[in-house]
Amino acid sequence: MTKVSMFHNPRCSKSRQTMAILEERGVDIHVIDYLNSPPNMEFLEEVLAKLNVEPLDIIRTKETLFKELGLTKKDERTREEWLEILVKHPKLIERPIVIRGGRAVIGRPPENALTLLNNA
Repeated sequence: MTKVSMFHNPRCSKSRQTMAILEERGVDIHVIDYLNSPPNMEFLEEVLAKLNVEPLDIIRTKETLFKELGLTKKDERTREEWLEILVKHPKLIERPIVIRGGRAVIGRPPENALTLLNNA
């Protein structure tokens, strides 16, 4: 059986759709409850490496909290500063993120998760 880990927010429709797609295919899903147990910087660095993106690429910039914190995409912040923001405010982390082995994808659209299954 295929096993994946997934940053999941049950209130997010894309996250629920991604989970359903994986479950339909018999995938064993380890749910990462990132809102209640925020990932540390080291784990986020690993996820970013698997996604092959920078911290700003997984920040929900349209989230109200992003604006409330006075953040903008044009902020001149270091990689570490953006990671600290994500650790402190996990609600800003894009979801769902699906991880399998050394690779990861953002489930937007939810079908993106299938690329991890098709390219084992």
